[in-house]
Amino acid sequence: MAEPSIDRVQVPRPPRGEGQWAFGYREPLNAAEQTKKDQDSLDVYERILHYAATGEPIFVADLRSRFRSYGIYTQRPESDGFLMMRIRIPGGVLTSEQLRTIGELSRDIGRDVADVTDRQNVQLHWVRIADVPRIWERLEAVGLNTLEACGDVPRNILGCALAGVDADEVLDATPLVYAVNERLTGTKEFSNLPRKYKMSITGCRHQCAVHEANDVGLVAHQLDDGRVGFDVWVGGGLSSTPHFAQRLGVFVPPEEVVEVCVAITAIFRDYGYRRSRNRARLKFLVADWGAATFREVLEAYLGRGLVDGPEAKPSDETHRDHTGVGRQHDGLNYLGFAMRTGRTSGSDLVALADLADRVGKGRLRLTAQQKVVLLDVPDDRLAETMDSLESLGYPVFASPFRTGAMACTGIEFCKLAIVETKHRATQITEELERRLPGFDEPLRINVNGCPNSCARYQLADIGFMGVLVSERTNGDGSSTKLEGFNVHVGGHLGAQRRFGRKVRGVRLRADELVSFAERLIGIYLDERRGQRSFGEWIVTHTDQQIDAIAKRAAKGLERVGPPPVAADEIRPEDD
Repeated sequence: MAEPSIDRVQVPRPPRGEGQWAFGYREPLNAAEQTKKDQDSLDVYERILHYAATGEPIFVADLRSRFRSYGIYTQRPESDGFLMMRIRIPGGVLTSEQLRTIGELSRDIGRDVADVTDRQNVQLHWVRIADVPRIWERLEAVGLNTLEACGDVPRNILGCALAGVDADEVLDATPLVYAVNERLTGTKEFSNLPRKYKMSITGCRHQCAVHEANDVGLVAHQLDDGRVGFDVWVGGGLSSTPHFAQRLGVFVPPEEVVEVCVAITAIFRDYGYRRSRNRARLKFLVADWGAATFREVLEAYLGRGLVDGPEAKPSDETHRDHTGVGRQHDGLNYLGFAMRTGRTSGSDLVALADLADRVGKGRLRLTAQQKVVLLDVPDDRLAETMDSLESLGYPVFASPFRTGAMACTGIEFCKLAIVETKHRATQITEELERRLPGFDEPLRINVNGCPNSCARYQLADIGFMGVLVSERTNGDGSSTKLEGFNVHVGGHLGAQRRFGRKVRGVRLRADELVSFAERLIGIYLDERRGQRSFGEWIVTHTDQQIDAIAKRAAKGLERVGPPPVAADEIRPEDD
């Protein structure tokens, strides 16, 4: 990109230096920035191969920082030497050959455990450093890699799971997802961003890629004159300080998407805050500047003005996902189904790949809600396919509890988590199915192991965020630490979007979550006034009323004291 001319733009300067490169701050202001200055993370590739071949001790800065640019994290407990590996899958698009390879790697190397994430990645566990070259070789043979799946880099770009097949889509954005991915990934131009950087590009009318919560979100729509292009949003993000993205008020045609995405990324690189890791996300820069100033700077980077445009019509979908059976534009069918809160096995992934070959064209997709979509199923094989999925434990028509559930990796593997999530979310789902068998309204229950919001607990109808709590159990007045959860209620997207209300005065033990959810749902069923979903009902209440409703549901349950580690004291890190 050419050097931008921004002399005409009054770019706000913060009260103190925030390490912004554009203002001449090049000396690192924290350890993470120093590590990146010492050596670019893309330069660690050959060293990873060396570690794998020799078994030599791994340099700490490599293991805990630079490895991330190749999709590698340490796995809890770090002392055991196992790693997590995240596979980059732009737009969630997979062939059966690719999914089969991932499944075989999980089965043969990763103890038959795999996680489908809400960023359309698949994550492997139980990987040794000696396994990495073999994994890379097998992934590359089928067109996959782990490049920049983690780290202070452009992460996997979200797209619609039905791109190119949905009869109702605005456009197929897959070529643009691939083009932006190719331009931003694996280049030192953008390998040292202030923090992680998340994008979505979609032509889906359901807006399933959650553009409001991404650093950059492009939403396709059609103007009254017939032109098709994108509404651009910037500055979204969750974690402990959530922000909804702001519209730039522009209309970007498809042929300008790559250029605009590159310019936005360069602005973040140059002006993003680098002093405090807690404020190094794009959302803080956009919040301080405002959308109007950000657009001015963007136009200066582009060297031209952008066309004004209206907002894409907000989706009114509760789940914004693609589950169940639907018709493709070619007359075939897709089948979308829920995993067990994202947790699966390599053996099941292989079986799904085989099924895609047997009944379809070997095409599958991952959604931004931890779901899987099997494409190209003819009418006369629908029943057979649904029976096969049912036998694997993945019913196409599942309960609303299962369809709406998400969970992050949790303490089982993630060193940032402080509570268990995957198994607990599955237990919540199964127990609610047992207790409320007739419930058939859309409902989202998300379980998160720390404040980082990898499972988007602030956007759920009921969001549980893990904390440590203490219960006085000893005669001397001392307490025992237990896993507990803060409660967030009423999160949703769309025209009247809002984050879930953190309920004041309610903190639950882990074994109380099911009873709380059951009671809260019961209050909804008793008091709803024609609303078709919990989400529609809860938004009719004020914050104070939501607190009161949640306290009614928690009455007699909360038996815990204040957490020894408060949620806002846990430093947000990379997911």
